[in-house]
Amino acid sequence: MKLSKAIFWFGLSLSIGAQPVLAETTKPSDKKVVKPEAAPAADKKVAKPEPAAAPAPAPAPEPAKKEAAKPAGPISDPEVAIQMADDYFNSSRAMTADFVQTGQDGRRAEGKLYVVKPGRMRFEYAEPATMEIIADGRSVAIRDRKLKTQETYFIEQTPLKFLLKNDVHLKKDVKITNVTTAKDKTIIILEDSTTFGGTSTIGLYFDAKNFNLTQWTVKDPQGYETLVVLHNIDKTTTPNANLFRIPSEGIFSE
Repeated sequence: MKLSKAIFWFGLSLSIGAQPVLAETTKPSDKKVVKPEAAPAADKKVAKPEPAAAPAPAPAPEPAKKEAAKPAGPISDPEVAIQMADDYFNSSRAMTADFVQTGQDGRRAEGKLYVVKPGRMRFEYAEPATMEIIADGRSVAIRDRKLKTQETYFIEQTPLKFLLKNDVHLKKDVKITNVTTAKDKTIIILEDSTTFGGTSTIGLYFDAKNFNLTQWTVKDPQGYETLVVLHNIDKTTTPNANLFRIPSEGIFSE
């Protein structure tokens, strides 16, 4: 199957936990303490005490106030969205995920994605695909196990290599051309003019609920567009370092 060379990217997970609502409590009413009078002398006539007035009923406590639930929705403010994207990418140094890749021709491929920042990444495609993409921090290799071919590029030539950095600052690293929203997502559109062949256009899609990266698109300089959707993201396990070693050209496992 055709594999667009625009696929050099990974996804990270950032959960934004909801803060609990604290209920207000009502203080109990203060009660007046009456001190007992001294006992009268034996030779004195004791006056019969008048009955005490019944205490006024305490007012019923007001119900605890609750904060109104804020509806989830996409981030429409570009500055806020860009800052949240930076925070998302800088929140993790390692991850694994399942991915589904769809090319412009409609063909699909699935596989496993591994990332350790800075600069290390592996796309491992499931059969019947025969491709694998490995980045070792300096170079990126596109390998075809069936044809036994390997093409190597400098990592600076690949789209989205800035997202393999330890510290991502989108406004400094790339050209942001648009921030838009859909019903359930925020979309940040970027351009990278340093990729091989010319300028690539990248779309990053963040979900409206937690602002997690769920998919991206890459349109290469020839206009071929590829979609990658992430599932089962795990950012608690660090992948084995051996996954990011590029074998010598011509060495392929059977």
